[in-house]
Amino acid sequence: MRESVSIVKQDYLTSSWEKKYDGIICNPPYFKFHDYDNAYYISDVNRRLDTRLNGFTNIYTLFLLKSIHQLKERGRLAYIIPSEFMNSDYGVEVKRTLVESNVLKHVVIVDFNECAFDDALTTASILLCEKNERVESVRFSVVKDVSCLESCLDECKSYKPSELDVNVKWKQYYEPTNASKFRNLVPFNLFAKVTRGIATGANEYFTFNRAKSEAFNIPKGCLLPCICHVQDVRTAVFTEGDFRMLADANKNVYLFDGHASEEDAWVKRYLELGRQHGYDKRYLTASRTPWYSIENRPAAPIWVSVFNRRGLRFVRNEANVRNLTTFHCVYTKGVVDTDILFAYLLTSVAQQIFLDNSRQYGNGLVKFEPNDLNKGMVVDLTLLNKDEKDFVKSIYDLIRQQGDRTIELVGQLDAFFLKKYTDKV
Repeated sequence: MRESVSIVKQDYLTSSWEKKYDGIICNPPYFKFHDYDNAYYISDVNRRLDTRLNGFTNIYTLFLLKSIHQLKERGRLAYIIPSEFMNSDYGVEVKRTLVESNVLKHVVIVDFNECAFDDALTTASILLCEKNERVESVRFSVVKDVSCLESCLDECKSYKPSELDVNVKWKQYYEPTNASKFRNLVPFNLFAKVTRGIATGANEYFTFNRAKSEAFNIPKGCLLPCICHVQDVRTAVFTEGDFRMLADANKNVYLFDGHASEEDAWVKRYLELGRQHGYDKRYLTASRTPWYSIENRPAAPIWVSVFNRRGLRFVRNEANVRNLTTFHCVYTKGVVDTDILFAYLLTSVAQQIFLDNSRQYGNGLVKFEPNDLNKGMVVDLTLLNKDEKDFVKSIYDLIRQQGDRTIELVGQLDAFFLKKYTDKV
C-alpha cells in the first residue's frame, strides 16, 4: 500500500505553528542577525514561546525552537546546525529551551578543525531530540573525522539534564578544560575591561591616509591617529616610531572626526560629500547624532585580536593610538602594573586558559567577543611578590627592546608562571 506524500513550499517560520509532527529532520539556513529581518522573526518567536532571544540570534535557532514546539508526544527530531550557539551569549535561551523541554538526548559535535561543509566556514553539530518525559540523560559525542561519524557515537559523556548549566559555555561538557590544570585563577575583569574597537559604519569614508587628508584639506584636529588594519601591526609592542612609519608609507592610520571642527569650510565640503554618497544613511551612522561623530573609545593600552588560528594575539599600545574593530580594546584597571599584565598575556599559559572561553568556527578558526575575555580566567597576579614582579617586568623590558624576536623570552615567562601556578617544576 503506497502512502501519499505532500510537499509544501513555504516560509517555515511564518507557516502554521499549530501542526504537530512525529518526526522532523532539518538543516536550516545559517543567517546572522544582520542578514535577515531579525526584528520581526525574533519578536514573533519570543511572543509565541515566551522566550527572551536577543537581537544577535542566528536564524537557525529560530527554526530549532519552532520544531521543538511542534513535536508530537514521542516525536523525534534531528537537526544539523552550527555548534556556535552552545558557546555564545545568544545561545543561552536556546539551551534553556532544550533543557527545560526535556527533549535533548544526544549532541554530536564535529571537531572545529574539521570542515563539515566544503562551501561554508562553519562549525557543525547534530542534535537528536525526543519528546519523552523519561529522558534521563544527555549524551555528548565529539567527531574527529566526519567519515567515521557512526562509530564515534558510542564514545560519549553523559549528564543528567539538571547538570547542564545553560548560562555557561557547553564546551566544558565535551572538551577537557585547560583552567583545571592551574591554581589560583580569577576572572580577567578583575584586572581589565575588554570592549570592541571603534565601529565607523563606513570605513572607506572615515579612514584617511596622508595623501587623502591633503587632497581634501582636512585639518589635523579632525584626524585621530588610529590603527585600521591588523596586518599593519607586526610586533608585540607598537610604538610611536611604528606609527610614524605607517603614516610615512601612506597607510590608512587616521580616523575622520568631523564633529571636532564641523564649521571648517573643507570639513563642511567633506561632510556634504558623505551625504551625497549616502554615508549618513548607513546602519550605524543613521543611529548617531550627528551621523559623522565617532564613538567615544579612548586609546587602549593593550589590544587583542578578534579572530585567530594560532592563539590570541595581544599588543602593547605604547603609541597611545585608537583602533578600529580589527582589535578589541583592553582597558586596565590599575590593580596590577600594565606591563606585568601584558607580559603574562603573551604566554601560552594565558592562551590556554582563555581558550576555554572561546568561540569556535570551522577549519580551526577561533573568535573571542569582548565578554568571552572579560569572563575568562587568568592567574591571580596580585599573588606575585616584589622579586617576582621585578623579574616579569625585566623580561617585558627585554621583549620591548627585541621587537618580534621574543620566543625565548616568552618561554622564560611560561616557565615562571607554570611553576608559580601549577604543581609542575
